Amino acid sequence: MDHESFAALTSTDTGRRALVAAQTALAGSDDLLELTDRLRRSFTAELTAAALTQAMLRRRAMAKFGSIGQQMYFTPAGLEQSTRSPVAELRAQRYAEGGIGRVADLGCGIGGDMIALARAGLSVLAIERDPLTAAVAAANAAALGLADRVEVRRADVTTLDLSQLEVDAVFCDPSRRTGRGQRIFDPEGYQPPWIFLRKLPAQVPATGIKVAPGIPHRLIPAAAEAEWVSDNGEVKEAVLWFGSLRSSAARRATVLPTGATLIEPTAAADATADVPPIGPVAGYLYEPDGAVIRAHLVTQLATEIGAHLIDPRLAYLSSDTPVQSQFVSGYRVREVLPFQLKRLRAALRERDIGTVTIKTRGSALDPDRLRRQLRLTGIGSTIVILTRIDGRPIVILADPMPAGT
Repeated sequence: MDHESFAALTSTDTGRRALVAAQTALAGSDDLLELTDRLRRSFTAELTAAALTQAMLRRRAMAKFGSIGQQMYFTPAGLEQSTRSPVAELRAQRYAEGGIGRVADLGCGIGGDMIALARAGLSVLAIERDPLTAAVAAANAAALGLADRVEVRRADVTTLDLSQLEVDAVFCDPSRRTGRGQRIFDPEGYQPPWIFLRKLPAQVPATGIKVAPGIPHRLIPAAAEAEWVSDNGEVKEAVLWFGSLRSSAARRATVLPTGATLIEPTAAADATADVPPIGPVAGYLYEPDGAVIRAHLVTQLATEIGAHLIDPRLAYLSSDTPVQSQFVSGYRVREVLPFQLKRLRAALRERDIGTVTIKTRGSALDPDRLRRQLRLTGIGSTIVILTRIDGRPIVILADPMPAGT
């Protein structure tokens, strides 16, 4: 889809009819050849292709944007790189609660964060270098009734004097994919690059910068609060907060959908507190949420729930009594065995197990291959946790802790 076909789709009656027809047709069939042939009877080839592409992107967008995704416009790359609405809304809430009136969204893409910021009541200056993507962002603001709160400006943010933008704060979500869609893990490869991002707070002190969850802690500026966010157990992002947007925390793990947050309140934590107590696998095992692990807050969590590590190199916690926490997945331990395939197979058959969920941490074993090797025929189910203690491979048989335990 090029800029011309997108303009025809959004700014002409024929284009709007084509999009409605494409969505209606797609709801009843996934046969693209048949759908294309049907729409070509009423619309040009270019408009048919643009409408079908948009209709398919809207269907995929439901997972990230919910019902408003059916009103929005997308590019394939823009949808892939956009933030899920619950995560963007969490971030926008910090700007709103921080007394920010006008915020610049640098490299706004198709406008996922722009929308969340505007819906939180802020005025948004959305800046995007790519002409088509900027047009999509503007169309989204209009489609959602936010045009009065949003100004979309096409520009390369690295060439702007940000101190002259007349905004109270900035947010930047740099591109972390190559032109071929491959993930970029080195911040120096971000667009805009890390050298630009580091200088943002000097121009606009109230700054938020989205980075990859795996960012090395050594790269996090001392002046920043680093927050890792997970959504339904999946780590989605890390954000560096500066200036008035920063809280008293040095590191923070936030889990959605509840919004529960765990913090390390001081930047200069006592180095001796980096490792919680070590002990054996007890009656209950806990797997910390990925945001807690990424934030290096396992020690903090262990202290809060009264648990210990089973190995200093692995983020598994254990305790003799059940604990409920929004920051862990809990399991009731059935048995702990040294890893031997025959012994594991025998233990599972003795319990009439036919279905296993295999989890690994610190183990190189392939879960699918192991599942085939077990050759189970029973009717029960259990969780098989493959891990290591003091370098020795072990197996933990466990059941999920029911809610309210």
